[in-house]
This record gives sequence, C-alpha cells and structure tokens, in this order.
Amino acid sequence: MAFDPDRLIERRRLKRGLIIWRTLAIVGLVVLAIVAVMRFGSDGVMGERIVRLWVDGLVIDDPRLETKLDDIAKDSGVKAVIVRIDSPGGTATGGEAMYLALRRIAQKKPVIAVMGTTAASGGYMVALAADQVFARVSTITGSIGVILQTAEVTELLADLGIKAEAIKSGPLKAQPSPFERMTDEARTAVKAVIDDTYKMFVDMVVERRNLPRDVVLTLADGRIFTGRQAKELGLIDAIGGEQEALEWLKTNRAIASDLPISELKREDFEGDWLDSVSTRLGNAIVPARLRLDGLVTLWQAHPGK
Repeated sequence: MAFDPDRLIERRRLKRGLIIWRTLAIVGLVVLAIVAVMRFGSDGVMGERIVRLWVDGLVIDDPRLETKLDDIAKDSGVKAVIVRIDSPGGTATGGEAMYLALRRIAQKKPVIAVMGTTAASGGYMVALAADQVFARVSTITGSIGVILQTAEVTELLADLGIKAEAIKSGPLKAQPSPFERMTDEARTAVKAVIDDTYKMFVDMVVERRNLPRDVVLTLADGRIFTGRQAKELGLIDAIGGEQEALEWLKTNRAIASDLPISELKREDFEGDWLDSVSTRLGNAIVPARLRLDGLVTLWQAHPGK
C-alpha cells in the first residue's frame, strides 16, 4: 500500500487526542475519589452517622489522631462518638491529649465510652472524657496513677570493668540515669514531677466523676477494679456494652440507634506502608511498652516471682 503522509499525521493526531482524554478521565476519577473520601469518610459512610473510635493497645501522643478528632468535632454529620477502649494505658501525655480532644468533641455532640477487657490507667483517663461510661462486669479498670521506671546498673558495669562518665551542666541533668546512683536530691526532684502529673489525673477524676477529692484519693492509689466495683464506687456510670450505649443515646440525646456507624481506627491514618512495616518490625524486636518514654500511666500485670 502506498505511503500516505496525511493519513499518518491524522492517525497520530487521533492517538494524541485519545491519550489526552484518557489522562483527563483518570485525573477526574482520582479527584472524585478524593472528594468522596473527604465527604463521606474513609469507610464510605455518608450523611448523619455515629463514629466508633477504637482505642486499643498503648495510648500515645499522636497529632494525626488529634487532628482527626478535631475534624469530627466540626463535622455536623457526626451525631455522636462511641469510644471503644481496650487499653492498659500508655504515656501520660498521650492520655491527656486524647482526653482533651474528646472533651472538645463533647462540647458539640455526645461522647460515650465503652470499656472492653481492659481500660486501666491511661485507658481510664481517656474514658473520663465521655458523657457516659459503660463497662462489663469483668472489665479491668482503675489503676489511677503515674509511674516512671528506671534501672540502676552501676554494680553490673563495675563487674564488667566498665566505668561510665558524664559531663553535666548540673547535678540533676539526665536524672534518673541507669549509669549512676540516684541521689536523694534527684529522687525528690523526680518525685515532684510524678506528683504534679498525678494531681492532673486526680483532678480529672474529681471533675468528671463529680466525686469528693478525699474519696478519689482513697481510690487513686494505683489499684485496679472490676467494672462492677467501679460502678459501685462511682468511677463509671453503668454496666453494659455498645448496645446499651446506643440505647442511652436514643433515650437521653434523641439520637437514632440505627444510624450508620463510621469506623475510626489508628491504622487508618498511620502513614504509608513503609511506616507501617517499620512500626511492626520495631514492635517485634522491642515491645512497644518497653519503648515508652516519659511519664507513664500504664497498668501491666506482672507474673509472680
């Protein structure tokens, strides 16, 4: 067949046009998907709904979660938040940050806490932000307190022939340290920090549970309670689970119990796949609770000696 330059040029023009339209179509689909996620939520639930927030594992300070909770506070489509807690606690800062974020939501819409197997220490701190707190009879809760743990290994180092040295700007810098014995002055300074954070925790319980301070102080010695004990002591409101929470919303806040529920989990905004793999690998090598830094509000059962 004879070579036809005009026909070849026309074919190339049509091919370029097809590529352009395909590209525009793909871009359009991506934009629509982004709009849909922003408008309807990552799980596809749109319109009036209830958000179910899962608080499990260790409670840590996470600015991404705080931002998400602030978005929920502004979202008029979210009619209530149910916080499902199964956590032994975590850092004091993490519990405080989540408590404050949930209280900002509670200024605009009801927040209900439903305790699972464990909602102790920082997990209980998170529950304090709720308008109504439910727990199972056998839930482990309480453990109101703050702890800072360290180890002193100077004798071990001496046995190994190792001597640690530090040049510090002052005697209380980097205290406590495993490489030197804690002085009475350092112990007093560290205890003052723990006591101040403990006071914050007690203040939360006094305010949110409407209990006298002297009563709270008798309960806030670090002991744990079952859900039934916590109910009798006024640390929670009722025995029950999510169904009871939905019924409470219906009866007390006129919120339909059959509204669709939008799920919010920590892994929904943990970052890209590389971050996720790195986190999982780190947890496999060193358990997350052993890598907590700062003051800790954490309950952990220790095996007997």
